[in-house]
Amino acid sequence: MENFELNAQRRTDLGKGASRRLRHAGYVPAIIYGAGKKPISLTLSHNELLKNLEHEAFYSRILTVNIDGQPEEVVLKDLQRHPYRPLITHLDLQRVNETEKLHMHIPLHFIHEEKCVGVKQDGGLVSHHAAEVEIRCLPKNLPEFIEVDLQNVLLNQILHLSDLVLPEGVEFAKYAAVDVPVVSVHLARGTLADEEEEEKEAEATPAAEEEEAGKES
Repeated sequence: MENFELNAQRRTDLGKGASRRLRHAGYVPAIIYGAGKKPISLTLSHNELLKNLEHEAFYSRILTVNIDGQPEEVVLKDLQRHPYRPLITHLDLQRVNETEKLHMHIPLHFIHEEKCVGVKQDGGLVSHHAAEVEIRCLPKNLPEFIEVDLQNVLLNQILHLSDLVLPEGVEFAKYAAVDVPVVSVHLARGTLADEEEEEKEAEATPAAEEEEAGKES
């Protein structure tokens, strides 16, 4: 597992004007809070941050931020981007307390799609309905991602949050709706099976109309 470190300096020059000057100079304003300590305003290198953001794990891993040489363990809680330029405008970091549960958005990794029964045997297509899930756990149990195994998923089957296997010590956020669909396997529109079904419906329609007309007469 890759370890991520950020170097930061305390920031005393606050306000919108100061933040604009920092961004023009190649830095990102940030804040660190939590764990019963006072929030601290920080400054980070924009280029260093961009390199780390290329890794999916950076968003769901415990990070080390060195504040004037003093390390703190944190997780990324919020990231603000420029609306159309490839720039990070602000960062929120939450301190980690080993005895307090974290609330985190964790990515879903869909595995064995090529072996999926509904795809291999019945020609179905896989549709992803969610890319991440919100969980809560102690820092020591924080997963990098959660796997969704599609190998035994059948045609027309839907997997919901409640069907996922969570790592030990990990649970869904209390307000997460466990009946939310995550992934499904279905036939593509326009397949032979769809056309046959439409033909059956078309053949049944005239008979139903004749029966209804007989009742009216």
